[in-house]
Amino acid sequence: MLLRFAAALCFVALLALGWAVHAGWVVVPPRFNPWARLDISEPPNWLTRIKLGRAQREPAQCLALIGEAGMRFEPVPDRVTGEGCALENAVRLQGTNGAPLNAPVLLSCRVALPLALWERHVLQPAALQHLGTRITRIDHLGGYACRNVVTGRAPSEGGGRRSRHATADALDLAAFSRADRGRAVSLRRDWAEAPQGPSQASTPEAEFLRAIHQGACGLFEGVLGPDYNAVHADHFHLEVGGWRSCR
Repeated sequence: MLLRFAAALCFVALLALGWAVHAGWVVVPPRFNPWARLDISEPPNWLTRIKLGRAQREPAQCLALIGEAGMRFEPVPDRVTGEGCALENAVRLQGTNGAPLNAPVLLSCRVALPLALWERHVLQPAALQHLGTRITRIDHLGGYACRNVVTGRAPSEGGGRRSRHATADALDLAAFSRADRGRAVSLRRDWAEAPQGPSQASTPEAEFLRAIHQGACGLFEGVLGPDYNAVHADHFHLEVGGWRSCR
């Protein structure tokens, strides 16, 4: 009985503290304030998903944030493009100033925003750590596409639902060019270079790819890579809005 009372008291105290922070009666650094606006320059922490989710639901704030992140883009008008397909708060993204895309791509701001965080706080630090250089170009295989999920199976065996690509909420990434002009890091070639047993050595490229894959899982709802199935042998699939998955 005493333990229940103590737990209830702690819960009430936490609620009171949360309300005090929300009302501005207690001041905490924005980094540790769940109601503070997302700061692109701050490394992600345990509150980032809360702030990111709120920004993704607020179209004007989302566009403002990807602009602050240095993303180069043009807004695209909202429109229905087919059965189960639509563009809503979408942009034609060219990439960042430091890492342009190989070609402009149609994406919702909902996926462009975590992409901006990932490029700054995951991709570039991992490149410096494992490759000793920065990434200067990101090659993609597509964003928006009015189509169903591609499973590699016949429609009668499943996979008939719309892909997150159909609402521009997904992006497929295939390769990364280096500032030192070394060989570009390719998912198809370099992912398989990771060790398959304790006696095998890994390559820097494979370690880099695994680091950015794991880092993406903290910012996107869905992350699929070469270990998921043969369809994804040559790219990372990054999506928002679906079931949480890190494969």
